[in-house]
Amino acid sequence: MAYQDAPLVNWAAFQEARAILGADFVRILGYFREDGTKSVDAIEAAMRDKSAAKLVLPAHTLKGEAYQFGAEQLAMLAEQIEMVSRRCVELHQEPDELLEDIVGLRDVFRHSLAALEKEANPLVERRSFGRKTVMAGGAMAQARNSSNG
Repeated sequence: MAYQDAPLVNWAAFQEARAILGADFVRILGYFREDGTKSVDAIEAAMRDKSAAKLVLPAHTLKGEAYQFGAEQLAMLAEQIEMVSRRCVELHQEPDELLEDIVGLRDVFRHSLAALEKEANPLVERRSFGRKTVMAGGAMAQARNSSNG
């Protein structure tokens, strides 16, 4: 499957990561923002240098972090960049065929991160009996507890 055909976010994987990381989830998602930005910057710089070897590690890192949070489209794009770069290294070729993918990488990263951060926001819009209500995490827990008792 081409990365463009993958969902932007695999929400089941996102929820699994959220459950596993618990209270640390938002902090670690912040690290993904920082590390992902550095990886995208490094990939773009390596492409400007036409260095397939310099593409491999940041693409590999981005792939793993993206899969961890369920950013499937981003992970698949990073994996494609990594695999083609490895092949180019083995064949002593420049990674020219990756230019279009790398040009679009930052947008895929930005859209993926926005979707993840929106879902991770503790103030999530909820619908109740046709009305919109906004509840913070503590208020949601209190509402659940009072409805159970």
